Amino acid sequence: FFSVFFVVCKALTMSGHEIGHPEPKKPGVVRIWVDGCFDMMHYGHANLLRQAAALGDELYVGIHTDEEVNTFKGGYPVMTAEERYAAARACKWVTAVVEGAPYVTEMEDLKKHEIDYVAHGDDMSVDLNGNDSYAAVKAMGMMKIVRRTEGVSTTDLVGRMLLLTKTHHLFETEDESQPPVIQEKSREFVEACGEQTEGTNFCKFLTTSRRIVQFSSNKQPKEKDTIVYVDGDFDLFHPGHSDFLREAKKKGTFLIAGVHHDKVVNMKKG
Repeated sequence: FFSVFFVVCKALTMSGHEIGHPEPKKPGVVRIWVDGCFDMMHYGHANLLRQAAALGDELYVGIHTDEEVNTFKGGYPVMTAEERYAAARACKWVTAVVEGAPYVTEMEDLKKHEIDYVAHGDDMSVDLNGNDSYAAVKAMGMMKIVRRTEGVSTTDLVGRMLLLTKTHHLFETEDESQPPVIQEKSREFVEACGEQTEGTNFCKFLTTSRRIVQFSSNKQPKEKDTIVYVDGDFDLFHPGHSDFLREAKKKGTFLIAGVHHDKVVNMKKG
């Protein structure tokens, strides 16, 4: 449910930064760079961007083209490039999105955008020859490593959809109510992801009070605010959701989004 909180408490108007035009960096500003595919943007992506943004004053996000992703990862993203650009722009920690960033980070691009440091999770990527994609960045002393978020990935989300179960996001060690064929599919998917742990399901993500505070803007409505309320499951949060929330926010001055619990979604939507 963090998707709603990380995406839409952003200003409705976009600066030159956000529409893809790099702006001159002001004196004293520390500009951070993160790049990636950002397909089916999820909580793990958001946590990466949150950690990266905390390293400086501005966060530039470079996003690879569909062709670049196919070349280096052996398959096209689920979302189109435009959808991935829009999803990243909606994130409240992102200052600017740079479209068509190369998979192997190039120093020329970093100089063009006046980048001070490059951030990446501790699961470093490699090029087609098995070399570190960030070798040049590390050689310049510009690399910053942040913790990867365990328990969620795009591969995991695709697997959940393919299984078509109602319990893939639960923490029970075994779901005996599911037919044997579904249980077997679950085990096969875990093995395919290389994360097999006997008696466990895929989703190991657990919300904590500390993490909620980290994601919260801690804003409260004021007496003169016009409060707008929307609710939904906001599953696989995408640009359509963020566009809807932006339009809803225009109806007032303070937007509250209610997110349905897993059990409610299962009961109402099957």
